[in-house]
Amino acid sequence: MGTTRSRIVMPMSLEEYQVAQMYMVMKMQQQSTNGDEGVEVLENKRFQDDVFGKGQFTSKVYRLQSKAPAWLTTIAPKDALVMQEEAWNAYPRCKTVIKCPYFTKFSLTIETVHRADNGTSENVHGLNEEQLAARQVEIIDIASAETDYWSYAIGSSSFDFSKFKSTKSGRGPLLDGWQDNYRPVMTAYKLVTIDAPYWGFGYRLEQALLAGERALFIESHRNCFGWIDEWFGLTMQQIRELEQQGDCLLNEKISKPALLTDAADCEQRFTHSSERQVQQVVRT
Repeated sequence: MGTTRSRIVMPMSLEEYQVAQMYMVMKMQQQSTNGDEGVEVLENKRFQDDVFGKGQFTSKVYRLQSKAPAWLTTIAPKDALVMQEEAWNAYPRCKTVIKCPYFTKFSLTIETVHRADNGTSENVHGLNEEQLAARQVEIIDIASAETDYWSYAIGSSSFDFSKFKSTKSGRGPLLDGWQDNYRPVMTAYKLVTIDAPYWGFGYRLEQALLAGERALFIESHRNCFGWIDEWFGLTMQQIRELEQQGDCLLNEKISKPALLTDAADCEQRFTHSSERQVQQVVRT
């Protein structure tokens, strides 16, 4: 079993990040989905339980065949990277569980707590002393331009935050040590646990996917800030409508049945203007 703890400091408020994160997920999903690969949304509905309280539940299938490292394709077909994801978003707390039908014992869990600070809170996940001792903490800097195999496989944005300036918010650039004195600021605290109990290749699979998740954290959060002029000023109602229309368009791209939400059918709920808005998101 492999674990990591990451802290990702962002130059925005806690409320702004909720909109930014939803916008980023929607846009990245649209960009990575075509007739052969991408994201299929099975469910997107409100939930309430005793663990998280109220929030939004999503169930998705990720088809990522082209992202498979070469060594993995020698022991499994490319469709081994078809992943099933269930996520409970009760912001500022979120939990995501990813499983793989091909590797039935495999599981990856991401638990996230969002705080209005610059990464200085300790043990936000409530771990015991043994768990804390077994996990190192990494501070991820979105202004870093480092690259590796997974950043290449996932995609790497071209933002240079040392020169970046937002037109709508006036934020940027992000210079060395920006996390210490930037305002507003917030942090996504992520605890990633992966279990692939397979003799011979399980550890290698765990380490590869942990590295892949780290690269995804970097890229997605760089996009959150880099796309600030696209989402800045949107309300939660506006971003939720764009998200659900985007889910319908995703399923159309990969020729899956139209998504049914807890509110209504896609065609009944959304107008042609909202569909054009989503298409504009993908092009920008």
